[in-house]
Amino acid sequence: MDKEIYIIRHGETELNKLGIVQGRGINSDLNDTGRSQAAAFYARYKNVPFEKIYTSKLKRTHQTVQGFIDAGIPWEQVAGLDELAWGKWEGKPNDDNAIAAFKAIVTAWDEGDYDAQFEGGESPNQVLARLKEAVDLIKSKKEEKLILICMHGRAMRLLLCLLMNKPLSEMGDFPHQNTTLYKVELTGDEFNIVEFNNTDHLK
Repeated sequence: MDKEIYIIRHGETELNKLGIVQGRGINSDLNDTGRSQAAAFYARYKNVPFEKIYTSKLKRTHQTVQGFIDAGIPWEQVAGLDELAWGKWEGKPNDDNAIAAFKAIVTAWDEGDYDAQFEGGESPNQVLARLKEAVDLIKSKKEEKLILICMHGRAMRLLLCLLMNKPLSEMGDFPHQNTTLYKVELTGDEFNIVEFNNTDHLK
């Protein structure tokens, strides 16, 4: 095994709680629940000797792993790990119009149209391109064997498809809650999921 990678989703924000999509364009803070989730994750995993932390550029990921950053673990922000941009729908109320629009675009993705995107937003293929760059960066750091990544729900699903060589239409096969953990091992060029959607720290 060359690397052991803990991949987590950020803690809850107020927009998460309200079911409002924030995407790449809204840089929101964790709410009280999100801070509690982050503290619970830190309490459970603080003794894991991580050598490096990677987060997106959005502060909800930084706040989720702040305990590890404060403990002195080297930290790098990588824009490639940012959430998919939902364009004009970011921050809009979760009403019938929004629900219908999201249902339509997710159906397009499920049917293999990975270039479908909202106005001003990104397609899965565009996110995949920047995720590939982020993965190449992480793989290139041979000396970093034990890594913590904090990122976002939709981008995380796309990343797991990339790592497992699955078509992006299977992104729905990777459920996630706030601070859920996917633990992945890299051996040679092969990634293997060893912990799937683990939320034991929240119990």
